[in-house]
Amino acid sequence: MTKEYLNAHKVTTHAGEKLFSCTQCDKQFVRSHYLKAHMNVHSSKYKCTECGKCCQSKQALTVHKRSHSGVKPFICTVCKKQFKQPSHLAKHSRIHSGETPYYCHLCGVSFSKSWNLNTHMRVHTGVKPYKCSQCQKCFRHSSTLTVHKRSHSEEKPFRCTVCGKQFRHPSNLAKHSRIHSGETPYKCHLCGVSFSMSSNLNSHMRIHTGVKPYKCSQCQKCFRHSSNLTVHKRSHSEEKPFRCTVCNKQFRQLSHLAKHSRIHSGETPYKCHLCGVSFSTSSNLDTHMRVHTGVKPYKCSQCQKCFRHSSSLRRHEHEHSSCDRPYDCHCCGKSFKSRAKRKRHVSIHTGATPYACRRCSESFTWPNQLARHMLQKHNQGTWYRCHICGKKFTQSVSLKQHVRRHEGVKPYVCSECPKRFCTAGELRAHARRHEGVKPYVCSDCHKGFCTAAELRRHVRAYNN
Repeated sequence: MTKEYLNAHKVTTHAGEKLFSCTQCDKQFVRSHYLKAHMNVHSSKYKCTECGKCCQSKQALTVHKRSHSGVKPFICTVCKKQFKQPSHLAKHSRIHSGETPYYCHLCGVSFSKSWNLNTHMRVHTGVKPYKCSQCQKCFRHSSTLTVHKRSHSEEKPFRCTVCGKQFRHPSNLAKHSRIHSGETPYKCHLCGVSFSMSSNLNSHMRIHTGVKPYKCSQCQKCFRHSSNLTVHKRSHSEEKPFRCTVCNKQFRQLSHLAKHSRIHSGETPYKCHLCGVSFSTSSNLDTHMRVHTGVKPYKCSQCQKCFRHSSSLRRHEHEHSSCDRPYDCHCCGKSFKSRAKRKRHVSIHTGATPYACRRCSESFTWPNQLARHMLQKHNQGTWYRCHICGKKFTQSVSLKQHVRRHEGVKPYVCSECPKRFCTAGELRAHARRHEGVKPYVCSDCHKGFCTAAELRRHVRAYNN
C-alpha cells in the first residue's frame, strides 16, 4: 500500500470528504468509481418521461416511475406495509424476524441493515462528517444535521392532527402518533414484547444479548444506551442542567424534568387503548399493558421464574442472594447488605431519632419526617400539591403515589397471587404474608406483625 493511497483512504473514509464531483450536476462522491457509475445516469437511454431523470437500467427506471404513480406492489405479510422495491421489503422484514446479519467486529453489536452498521462504526471512530454552517456543530448523520438546522429557524413543519403538537421531523411525528393509536409494530421474537419504535426494540434486544457497547472513560462502567452514558457522565461532574420552574428542583436529563413537570400540571398523555386508563409517563403505560398481554419478560437466571416488572425480579433475586446480606438485625433477624442500612432499620425497634431540626428541639426517625416538619412548622421547603384534591406532600414521589390512588393505577403485582398495589412498599408488606415473615414485634407481648402500621394499631389497642 503506497503512502498516497493511504492518505487518500484517510481523507475519504475517516474524514468523510467527497473529492470527486460530477461536472453536470455537481453531485459529490467519496470514490472515483462511484462518480464513474454516476456518470452513466447522464448518458443513459433510460429516461423518465415525466421528470426527465435518467436511470442506469430499465429495472431502475421501472422502480423510479412508481414514485410518480404511487404504486407499491410489495406487501409485508405481517403488518401489510407496502414498498416500491423488493429490497426495501426484505430490509423491513428483518424487523419482524429479528435477523441482524451485519455484525460490528469491535463490540459485537449486530444490525438488520448495512447502513446502520456503517453509521454505528462512527461511534468507535469518532467521525462526525456533517457540520452545521451556522454554529459549526458536527453530527454523525446527515438527517440529524437537517433536523438540527431547524433549531436555528425554530421551524416545526409536521403537526399532529390529534393534539396539535408540532415536530421538526416526520419520523418524530410518526412515533408520536403511535401514542394516540396504541400501535406497537416492532415485536421481539424472543419474548413477544412489542414496541412502538424500532429503536426501542433494538435497545430491548440488549436485555437478551447482554451487550453494553457504551463505556465511561472515567470509571469504565458500561451501558446499553448512549443516552444513559451521557447522563452517567454528569454524575462525575455533578451537573444538573435542567431546572423545574415551579419548585426549582434540578435534573440531569431533560426527559426527567418533563416527567417531573407533570406532577405539577397533572397531565397524563399516555392512554391505554384497551381500558382507557391514562398515565403521566410512557414507561408506566408500557408496564400497564402487560396486565392485558400477560407478558412477563424478566426471567430469573437461577430458577427461570418470570416476572412482569424488573423490580419484582430484583426482589426475587435477593431471595437467592440472601447469603450476601451479612448484617442481621438482632431484634427481628432481618438481613442487610451494609451496616448503614441495618443501622437505619434498627431505629424502628429502638425508637432512635437521629434527624434533628436545627430550628427547634424536635427530632425524627426518617429524613422525610424532618422534611415534612420543616414545611409544616417552619415553612421551609417546597410543597407538592395534588391537582385533583389539593392535598399537599413534602416529596414528589409521595404525590405520584397519591395520584395513582385517584387514577386507580396499581402497577405493582404480586408474583404469588393476582393482587395489585399502588406502591412498592405495599407490595413488599403483602409479600411478607406469603412468606410468613413478621418483623415488627410488640415489646410488651412479643406478638409479631407484617407491617409497622399493624404494630402501631396493636399498641394503641393494648394501651387503651
